[in-house]
Amino acid sequence: MRETMDETSAPRITQLLQAWSAGEDKALARLMPMVYEELRRIAHRRMAFERQDVSLQATALVNEVYLKLVDVTGVSFHERSQFFGLAAQLMRRILVDAARARGAAKRGGNMGKVAVEEGVLASPGRDREIVALDDALDALAKQDSRKARVVELRFFAGLSIEETAEALQVSVQTVHRDWIFAQAWLARAMKPDEQERRP
Repeated sequence: MRETMDETSAPRITQLLQAWSAGEDKALARLMPMVYEELRRIAHRRMAFERQDVSLQATALVNEVYLKLVDVTGVSFHERSQFFGLAAQLMRRILVDAARARGAAKRGGNMGKVAVEEGVLASPGRDREIVALDDALDALAKQDSRKARVVELRFFAGLSIEETAEALQVSVQTVHRDWIFAQAWLARAMKPDEQERRP
């Protein structure tokens, strides 16, 4: 049975994160049962608009995140919001890589090389949008990395404004302003060029 994350477990989570940061590999194994349900809730919110079997998708996404976390080194965590920020980055990378791989497979390349969980994470109607968002986020990050992180945490990890503020250690008002700005900026960046739409 998995432990749930609550206020009493927060200090223990922070302690395990710090131990893992210090190179204690077994700390991650003890940490995951404590944060699993929170990661699954985040993944569930992210996948909710994708396909019908959201529970299965969320579980697959969290499992992929765990496999990537096992290989993480050289990261220093001082609090759990930093961990969930890293999880958001990993979710973004997994979803974007899967979308790019499916796109390549459709064009005849990379046949059979889509991730093991491809059938679970597949969302063919959304692939182009996810890749376009990823490219636009990279461009936004070059101009203002915090605004790009706000989008990453809000969109890919499904964090609330308040959770995002905690993860970035800024005010709720700052996140709210960044979120509004970033949405408008990304909408413009992702809009097809007028000339490309003309026959």
